[in-house]
Amino acid sequence: MLVDHINKFARKLPTWPLYLLSLLPVPILLYQGVTGALGVEPIKELEHELGEIALQFLIAGLLITPLRRFFGANILKFRRMLGLMGFTYVALHLLVWLVLDVQVIAQIWADILKRPYITVGMASFLLLLPLALTSNNWSIRKLGPKWRQLHKLTYVAVAMGGLHYLMLVKTISVEPVVYMVVILGLISLRWRPLVQRLA
Repeated sequence: MLVDHINKFARKLPTWPLYLLSLLPVPILLYQGVTGALGVEPIKELEHELGEIALQFLIAGLLITPLRRFFGANILKFRRMLGLMGFTYVALHLLVWLVLDVQVIAQIWADILKRPYITVGMASFLLLLPLALTSNNWSIRKLGPKWRQLHKLTYVAVAMGGLHYLMLVKTISVEPVVYMVVILGLISLRWRPLVQRLA
């Protein structure tokens, strides 16, 4: 069966090369920005690309459990990598906005408070921050059962990331809607088991 081959390959594949491969878009995007390949607004386009890659990694992380539950594909070992890479691209997305786009500290706070899509995006980042900081074996041992409870914030953070993208686009666009539908669909697959555990 195909799933058996996938599981066998996943067991043999180390995660560290995937971290390196996952970072390849960064120098490519920087090169495109310097050479003018990102269009007339390279900073905005760089923000957009980094944010979209972040969402893709976070969505891929949400896919891990349904793939195992419904298809028997056991690729759980890659979930931490996907989550950390998702957070890394969120942080880069935020950094580009702070350093290259806005630059003025007073304006940053004004935008966070006055623009709802930025408020939602910042809230998503703040939710992801403790998850990234505790994505290590020491934290899992130290926190015990509380670690799983804490990391359920992933669903809220990713949903808010999708909402941030949806609110950001000022014109009618299919892409952010598709992302949001996929995110909500994946969360809904987890909703019933999650409610049963919390009950």
